[in-house]
Amino acid sequence: QVQLVESGGGLVQAGGSLRLSCAASGSILSINAMGWYRQAPGKQRELVAAITSGGSTNYADSVKGRFTISRDKGKNTVYLQMNSLKPEDTAVYYCNADLVTVINGKVNYWGQGTQVTVSS
Repeated sequence: QVQLVESGGGLVQAGGSLRLSCAASGSILSINAMGWYRQAPGKQRELVAAITSGGSTNYADSVKGRFTISRDKGKNTVYLQMNSLKPEDTAVYYCNADLVTVINGKVNYWGQGTQVTVSS
């Protein structure tokens, strides 16, 4: 019914940039918030950045000033521009969305994840 499709991950050298995209599709009435989480090997999944329907943003301290989250409401898409990447940013990045759907009402969805690897 609802899909979150991520793209943009890959391998980059330290100091480089990547842009992640996450497009939501399906029987969506509205999107309350979208965000990006990441999980490195052996670590818990953590919030990287989030953006509400009103445009308010929230960032993990470790990415402030380097990452920027943005959203295209018309395309139900959220972006994460990642600059000045560090090896410690290496992780699987997951898109998350708080949605209101036609059939199930309020639900929370996860994307399948996209690998980001930063080499030193």
